[in-house]
Amino acid sequence: MKPRELITRYQEGERDFSKTDLHGADLRGADLSKIFLFKANLSGADLSQANLDKANLFGADLRGADLRGAKLSPGTVLSKADLSKANLRGADLSGAGLQETDLRGADLNKAFLFNAYLREADLRGADLHQANLSEADLSKADLRGVDLSEADLSDANLSAVKHNARTRWPPGFVPPPTGATVEE
Repeated sequence: MKPRELITRYQEGERDFSKTDLHGADLRGADLSKIFLFKANLSGADLSQANLDKANLFGADLRGADLRGAKLSPGTVLSKADLSKANLRGADLSGAGLQETDLRGADLNKAFLFNAYLREADLRGADLHQANLSEADLSKADLRGVDLSEADLSDANLSAVKHNARTRWPPGFVPPPTGATVEE
């Protein structure tokens, strides 16, 4: 489906675009609030500055998507989505459901993930430098090679996380017990 067709149909009131192929689509600044993109292919799509407030992106393929400045509210569903290498720099994902989400190599520098649900998320190699993860649930998340330097981890749940020697923690932060450390 071409981006213009999606936007036209959306403006006419259609909201369910499940399994739609929007690979590489230019949707910069589009208003897509409350859209339903269950298992849609949005890999490489430009969603920068798009309004995805309360969108349902469950299981969507967002590999390499540009989501800089996109509006993603706590009602945005991203569980089990593929956001590997996605640009989420500075995104507000407070309270977002990101459980079991693939965020390998994603840029989450300065992202606001206050109270986000990242249980069992794969964050290997992600950049979370200066991210706000206070009160986030990272239990059982894979943090191998993650840059958490200068991140706010106050009251975050880090039980049973996987980490290794390449995981960069905030200065003075005491990492979870070595029993949770894993090798490559």
